[in-house]
Amino acid sequence: MEMVLQIFLLTAGFMMLIKGADFFVDGSSGIASRFGIPQLVVGLTIVAMGTSAPEAAVSISAALKGNAGITIGNVAGSNILNILVILGMTAFLTKKVVPVAASTIKYEMPFMIVIMLILLWMGYAGNEISRLEGAGLWVIFLMYLFYLLKMAKKSADKSSGDDAGEPSGGEADKKAKSMATLLLFTVAGLALIVIGSSVTVDAATAIARIIGLSERFIGLTIVALGTSLPELFTSVSAARKGSADIAIGNIVGSNIFNVLFVVGTSALIIPVVFEGKFIVDFIVAAAAGVLLWVFSFSGKSLNRVEGGLLLLGYLGYFIYLL
Repeated sequence: MEMVLQIFLLTAGFMMLIKGADFFVDGSSGIASRFGIPQLVVGLTIVAMGTSAPEAAVSISAALKGNAGITIGNVAGSNILNILVILGMTAFLTKKVVPVAASTIKYEMPFMIVIMLILLWMGYAGNEISRLEGAGLWVIFLMYLFYLLKMAKKSADKSSGDDAGEPSGGEADKKAKSMATLLLFTVAGLALIVIGSSVTVDAATAIARIIGLSERFIGLTIVALGTSLPELFTSVSAARKGSADIAIGNIVGSNIFNVLFVVGTSALIIPVVFEGKFIVDFIVAAAAGVLLWVFSFSGKSLNRVEGGLLLLGYLGYFIYLL
C-alpha cells in the first residue's frame, strides 16, 4: 500500500513539475518576446532556465534534505538525457534537419563541455563539491549571464535598426492586456514547480528505500527523466514548428544552467558529496556533449541519422546502469 501511495505521489509531483514548467516557459518567454529579445537568447536563457526549473527545485530540495545522491545524479542524468534522448528524439522526429546557430557551435557548446569537465574534476579531486567550489560555479554562472546580456543587447540593437515602425494603439492595448496573463502564468508556474519538487523528492526517496535501489540510480533515471520532460516537450515542439534556435538553445542552456546554478546553489547550501560512481556518469555527459558538438560542427545541423545515433548512445548507457 505504501508503494502505491508513493508512486501516486511521484506521478503527481511530475505532473506539477511539467505543468509548472509549461506555464513558466509560456509566461516568461512571452514577456521576453514583448521586449524583442531574439529567439536564440530566449532559448538559452528564459526557456532553458524555465525547463530546468524542475531540476533546480528537485536538486536544491534534495540537498536541503540531505539526499546528495539525488542532487548529483539528477544533474548528471538530466544532462545526459537532454543531449542523447531529447536532442536525439528532436532530430529523429523532425522531417527536416535541425539547424544549429553558428554562435551555439562556436561558443555555447564548447563552454558546456568545459564546465562539465570542471565539475568532474571538482568531484574527482575532493569527493564533494564544497561551498567554495559552489561559489566558484556561481561566479562562472554570473559571467555566463553577462555574456548572454551582451548577446541580447547586440541583437536588440541590430533589430531596432530594422523596425518599420511603432505598433498601433490597438496592438499596444492588446499587448498590455496580455502582459497580465503572462505574469500570472509565470507566477503560477513557479508555484507548481516548488510544490512539485518537494513531492517528487520525498516520493522518489521513499521508493528507493522500499525496493532497495540506490539514490544514484533513482536520480540518474526516474528523477532525471521526470524533470527532463519539459525540455523534451519544448524542444520537439519548437523544432517541429521551425524554431530550431529555441530547440537547441534550450538543451545547451539547460545543461549549462544545471551545472553552474543547480550544483552551485546546492553546494552553497550544504557541501554536496560526489560519489566515485558519478565519475563515469559525468564522463558520459561530457562525451555526449562532444558528440553533439562534432555532429553540429560537421553539418551545422542535426539530421535523423545523427539523432538515431544519439538515442543508441543512451541505450548503451542505460544498459550499463542496469
